[in-house]
Amino acid sequence: MSEPDIEPVTEEERITWPDQALVPLEKPFIDDRGAIQPLVDRMMRSAVMIESKKGALRANHYHKTDWHYCYVLSGCIEYYHRPTGSEDEPEMLLIKAGQMMFTPPMIDHGMKFPEDTVFLTLSRNPRDQATYEADVVRVDMLDDSGTISWRPDE
Repeated sequence: MSEPDIEPVTEEERITWPDQALVPLEKPFIDDRGAIQPLVDRMMRSAVMIESKKGALRANHYHKTDWHYCYVLSGCIEYYHRPTGSEDEPEMLLIKAGQMMFTPPMIDHGMKFPEDTVFLTLSRNPRDQATYEADVVRVDMLDDSGTISWRPDE
């Protein structure tokens, strides 16, 4: 089986990324029918909805080339992040329903869920398992004891 073809990150792409983890959202368009909330206006190859149970741990890894925006539909995420290779304690942001965060490549990140949560993830790379595993590197940034977690060898 051949390796997935993952495009390298370019400087042209990198300069378009948000410069902070919590992404300010544009003002929604509102009329009598309701509201349209702009989220992401760029090319991407994956859009997935993820349900996470209270007490779950997700991520605890970094991506070589993939970036992703995560928009919380319900619940909240304790989002931990730090530059890959750093031994510093990760910064934690509480991302609530109606908020969005951005994770660029080469950032260790992990998510804890203090309550049942549903969020959208919009990503640069396809989400088929072969492409995903070729791009992800797992790290032990967050202790997974006492959490609902998963590793590929389980």
